[in-house]
Amino acid sequence: MKKLVLILLVMVAGTVSFSQVPPKNIKDLAFMAGKWTTHSAWGDMEENWSEPMGNCMMCAYRCVKDGKVIFYEFIVIEQMDTGPVMKLRHFSPGNIGWEEKDKPYEYPLMFLEPDKARFERPDKKTALTFHRTGPDTLKVILERQDKDGRWVEDVFDYKLED
Repeated sequence: MKKLVLILLVMVAGTVSFSQVPPKNIKDLAFMAGKWTTHSAWGDMEENWSEPMGNCMMCAYRCVKDGKVIFYEFIVIEQMDTGPVMKLRHFSPGNIGWEEKDKPYEYPLMFLEPDKARFERPDKKTALTFHRTGPDTLKVILERQDKDGRWVEDVFDYKLED
């Protein structure tokens, strides 16, 4: 009888899975909103994140070095049934897109806690972590494979602009 009760408890516990946890909501990413700037080896960088509205957030990014734009990004985070998904496109000067028009890079939200979110490409070749480390600071960590397949971590410490 004890074995039967134990088996039933395991079966009931197994039906309460993580897949039944409600997906995270786009509003949980509001900590990313603002105009963020930093200076790095890449150049002077700026990210302008909107507040969540409806089912999305958006960001315009630019990297400028020696007074000339190096590249731009246009990023949206859209609420999907499974949770927020970041969709990113790169552009060269002149608004020349890098990705095919119907294939932005997609990064589903993989981890979320207050003031910290991690987005990861399904092919596991790139990940972005956004961490609000203070009232006016945001750390963005880009993890990627370089051309030789080695993992590289680029850390960008942004300040919130007025």
